Amino acid sequence: MHGNDARPASTTLPLPKGRPDHYWEDLVAGDVIRTAGMTITDAHLVQWAGLTGDLVSLHLDETYAATTPFGQRIAHGPLTMSLGLGLMTQTGYFSNVVAWLGLDEVRALAPVFIGDTIHVSATVELARETRKPDQGIWKINYSVLKQDDSTVMTFSSSFIMKRK
Repeated sequence: MHGNDARPASTTLPLPKGRPDHYWEDLVAGDVIRTAGMTITDAHLVQWAGLTGDLVSLHLDETYAATTPFGQRIAHGPLTMSLGLGLMTQTGYFSNVVAWLGLDEVRALAPVFIGDTIHVSATVELARETRKPDQGIWKINYSVLKQDDSTVMTFSSSFIMKRK
């Protein structure tokens, strides 16, 4: 033993821990994944506009946005979608993506305001094998929700995943 350490000295180091590996087999059709939340800030809107060149007054100009039916600035639709994809990535289920196949059926249903907290509830629509024995496909339906669980956006996205 070393000093005040009550544990015996070990000659083997513990294995490092990190995000678990998830593979195609880890999700089946009907599974639901719920993400952590993220509160939308002014910085999100300004940085997204600068990154993408999407400099629309509805997102950046408080005076103009006050004259719109929303009465205030709203988040860019593609920002909301990208944050939804990112929140799903944080779940760890995408550690073995081979390829992203695309995005379909994007619908913006309600505005996201500065101060809203969004999260994703996603349902696996399809989990199918491919001709390649080391790969499978997931099609996932996303619902981006606000803090009151109202849906602000829906879309689907498909991925080729490694198999075990």
